[in-house]
Amino acid sequence: MKSMGRTDLPPEQQRALRSAVRWEWFTIGYTVVTIVLIAFVVGGSQAMKTAWIEDMLSLIPQISFLVALLLIRRKPTRAFPYGLHRAMGVGHLVAGVALLAIGGSLAVESVLGLLRAEHPAIGTVYLFGQTIWLGWFMVAVMTLIVVGPFFYGHAKAKLAPTLHNKVLFADADMAKADWTTTVASVVGVLGIGLGWWWLDGAAALFISAGIVWDGYKNARSAILDLIDQRARTHDDAEAQPLIGRIVDALEAQPWIGEAGVRMRDMGQVFHVEAFVVPHRRKVTVAQLEAARHAISEMDWKMQDVVVIPVTDLPDETERRSRVAG
Repeated sequence: MKSMGRTDLPPEQQRALRSAVRWEWFTIGYTVVTIVLIAFVVGGSQAMKTAWIEDMLSLIPQISFLVALLLIRRKPTRAFPYGLHRAMGVGHLVAGVALLAIGGSLAVESVLGLLRAEHPAIGTVYLFGQTIWLGWFMVAVMTLIVVGPFFYGHAKAKLAPTLHNKVLFADADMAKADWTTTVASVVGVLGIGLGWWWLDGAAALFISAGIVWDGYKNARSAILDLIDQRARTHDDAEAQPLIGRIVDALEAQPWIGEAGVRMRDMGQVFHVEAFVVPHRRKVTVAQLEAARHAISEMDWKMQDVVVIPVTDLPDETERRSRVAG
């Protein structure tokens, strides 16, 4: 928990990583219990079945995070000179594709059920001498299990920016939105009880559409990072602010006239290529090393930094006039 590749984590990140691991294991345990509880009451409701499958799928981000964490901690080798940080991105992609594929399948199944006008039925159970409609147990279970995601979703959302971890952020985002699945499944069950058979199929379609959307967002984000889009924040909301800081720091050096940066997100750390146009033709190793060291010390996520003197900046680099774009 003290390092990622050859990057030593600051105390704050070490604490956040330990906390994230604990929350992920707690989430797995909580979700397994949830899956078992729903299995007992799933009945003939398509909305309940879809919510049940969604809970199974929700295990993928946690498992991906924990498995990738074992890999990204390894130091770079000759076989993998950049380390194994991309493993986190691969895990992100696997989670996104799984959600997208299975969510799409569930959506098609829901649509076909509506077109065929399938009338789902929910039976009764005999308990303590009373005949009770199973739908009430479904509603009770779904109402009970929604409490957990609210707490661990917000906890992970606070940790994700500290660790710059997109898998953790996606997991938190899905957990915080889990209440919509609960509401939809309850509406579907009550719709069956009221004789509105179509409401169950519509609720299942709504839930599966949410799964597809989560899958699309995660797969898109992972693919863009794996094909080296410019580094962005943990939530992909904006360009990584560190880019602007690097440009400013370089151009503050008295021997540098202009600077440009290419930064790629390796998963939790950054690879930085800084291009500088010096005022004079001669540049010393000491000057280059001082500039590289200044960038490395800006943030713990600076895994690999190279400073390259050039006569003209490459067109694709981020410069002072472009950083805000």
